[in-house]
Amino acid sequence: MRKLISVFLVLVAVVLAGCNARPLYGTQGEGKSVALAMSGIAVDEQKSRAGQIVRNNLISSFGNSNGSRYVLRLVPTEKSPQISSQSAQKLDRFRYTLKVAYELADATSGATVASGSSFSNVSYDSVEQPIADLRAAENARERAAREVADDIRLRLAAYFSSQS
Repeated sequence: MRKLISVFLVLVAVVLAGCNARPLYGTQGEGKSVALAMSGIAVDEQKSRAGQIVRNNLISSFGNSNGSRYVLRLVPTEKSPQISSQSAQKLDRFRYTLKVAYELADATSGATVASGSSFSNVSYDSVEQPIADLRAAENARERAAREVADDIRLRLAAYFSSQS
């Protein structure tokens, strides 16, 4: 049995040795790294609360700025339609949808280098308790914004990884 496991492990090691995978945030050729490139992104100010939360999460994940080589523009769109209601129990269910279109531009030339959009759907309940209802809606906004920021960060990391 040990011999079979040893042979299996050697076979797996041989197969993985031929794999061309590399860490997304690892250092690439000529000292370049995705993390270094992402630390050069400045994120435009936002007017909506959801946009501010996405912006703050992105700034936190990009690391210390080494100068603004890129500018990230965000266009958030929010919706919160009611999806069900149970009047006997005074319970309403809502779906908060956050969609953010983004555009990464070169800071010097203004040329767009990457763009796309991301979205998140988060459900929450309203129980006709004003403070609890406000907190549930805000919590849904925060969860959706965190998910969108993580998705945008990952998409930008993939972009910078493919540029090396």
